[in-house]
Amino acid sequence: MFLHPNSTEYNNYHIHLEWRLISDHTPITIDIHIHKEQVQTRKQSLPKNSEEEAYFVKELIYSIKRLSTDPIPSINTLKTIVQTFTNNINRIWHRHSKVVNITRYSKVWWDNNCCRDLDIYRQSRQLED
Repeated sequence: MFLHPNSTEYNNYHIHLEWRLISDHTPITIDIHIHKEQVQTRKQSLPKNSEEEAYFVKELIYSIKRLSTDPIPSINTLKTIVQTFTNNINRIWHRHSKVVNITRYSKVWWDNNCCRDLDIYRQSRQLED
């Protein structure tokens, strides 16, 4: 049996001598703690090859071009530049991305064309649409 060193949380096992029958083997039970995990069901997303993605990339390139190319005199200056760039990326991302609900029925292949075609079908109710 392999145990987790120095961990009472993972070493909860019980040897049951009274459960032993005629063999020399003794049953062991182990308590396994399963921690509750938060599964994310929403995320920010940019549809691939969409106008939003194009605007995001365009603004991101503009933000990179605006970065100072002067010599960086100190670590604090470098940290400030990196933090500013990080803030710009986050701002641009949240401006162009949208919140998507993730379900077991989510389809990664579904795009704006699919939405358009489904709307056309719903309006016409024609099989060819």
